[in-house]
Amino acid sequence: KMFAVQQTFATKTVQVNKVNKTTKASFVQDMKKAAVVGATVLMVNPAFAATIKLGGDNGELGFFPSSVTVSKGETVEFVNNKAFPHNVVFDEDAVPDGVDADKISHEDYLNGPGEKVSNKFDTAGTYEFYCEPHQGAGMQGKIVVN
Repeated sequence: KMFAVQQTFATKTVQVNKVNKTTKASFVQDMKKAAVVGATVLMVNPAFAATIKLGGDNGELGFFPSSVTVSKGETVEFVNNKAFPHNVVFDEDAVPDGVDADKISHEDYLNGPGEKVSNKFDTAGTYEFYCEPHQGAGMQGKIVVN
């Protein structure tokens, strides 16, 4: 009789463990699915504090808007729109102390509509930038980081 009781007990333990393993496996699968969906949403729709168009909708030379204010740690997206080529060059004399204007500049030309670059701003202050080929035409902008 003792053997039969142990056998019954062992069988119940196995059944309980199977339920737990199934529950864990299901939970892990659900978490993996949620992670994939979350990552996909982030890749498809990254959060930008502001989007600045390079060139106006009617072909004007300028940044639209020419000035934006964001919070420290936020990202600004620059999107090539019209009248290209354009680039985004930060003025070394008009960025906060300690910020390397060369490192945050995008000197390579954006040649096609919809081409994008972005910057995350971790240091508070004012950042002035311009489009190198159109600086003489007044194509310049400003980002204020609070």
